[in-house]
Amino acid sequence: MTKQSIKIQLPSGLEARPVALLVQVASQYESNIYVESNEKKVNAKSIMGMMTLGLSSGEEVLVTADGNDEQEALENIEKYLSSKN
Repeated sequence: MTKQSIKIQLPSGLEARPVALLVQVASQYESNIYVESNEKKVNAKSIMGMMTLGLSSGEEVLVTADGNDEQEALENIEKYLSSKN
């Protein structure tokens, strides 16, 4: 299991479209991936779960990945959340 704190740098935070893209990134991996914020933990592959977090740009989240491709999954999720597109 690998954990990493990531700062969201997407200008609009995690609104509907960015959440959908994050779910697509997470769904490419076999690992179980969770995002934690304010004592709430949701499956990163669940669009509804991710929408409940209501994350804004500048917020820190803890991302946990557990599985064969956990390192690669975390790297790509960090790359997506840290992008300023």
